[in-house]
Amino acid sequence: MNDHQLLRYSRHILLPQIDIAGQEKLNHSRALIVGAGGLGSPIALYLAASGIGNLIICDGDQVDLTNLQRQIMHDSQSIGIAKVVSAKQSLARINPEINVTAIHEQVGADKLLQLTAEVDVVIDASDNFNTRYRINQACVINKKPLVSGAAVRFNGQISVFDLRHDDSPCYHCLYPDTGNQEDMPCAIMGVFSPIVGIIGSMQAAEALKILLNIGASLNGRLQLLDGLTMNWHSIHLYKDPACPICQSSVPV
Repeated sequence: MNDHQLLRYSRHILLPQIDIAGQEKLNHSRALIVGAGGLGSPIALYLAASGIGNLIICDGDQVDLTNLQRQIMHDSQSIGIAKVVSAKQSLARINPEINVTAIHEQVGADKLLQLTAEVDVVIDASDNFNTRYRINQACVINKKPLVSGAAVRFNGQISVFDLRHDDSPCYHCLYPDTGNQEDMPCAIMGVFSPIVGIIGSMQAAEALKILLNIGASLNGRLQLLDGLTMNWHSIHLYKDPACPICQSSVPV
């Protein structure tokens, strides 16, 4: 790192768990964020500020006035343009030294399989079950760590599925695809603005810990937040030996 970078990341470098070696590792890391909305905003902002060298952001939507109540990566000047374009502009202002790849599409299974193979960590900031299942399957196939989050009304949840490990559960183990899942979009259910900030910031923290290989991740744990009481509930997750997605990873 040059003197400018040493100054920019000095508060990370002061942490013995990170130091110069850890920051350099972040600077050379690659992360995929699927979704540039309420969750994707704090995730992308913190990863960019932290110096993740290569961020890939996928989203097929455009910025709408109703997004601005919670999607803090966008502003009034962004209305009508692609969220990933707005995201790239915002992140460039925060940290012009990183590389941001903006993919303006609702990525399908084949594209996700390609993208997950190219990165070190995948962060799911999507808002529907179909996309979550496709992300999970791609991560299972490529054995990539997946940081998953969701928020609606006053409730949020976060978990990690570290699919580099054979004994890790996957998203499908937690929410089997029965074909009866019903999405609860914010446009119908509403969402308390800071909830997506809380969950998204935690997703960024989990992604950074995974990249740095420090601390204990949320792999095998589901954290549920009641935003009205600020009570957290923790649920231990286990691999489903009958899971059709990750059963091939069950040790024989």
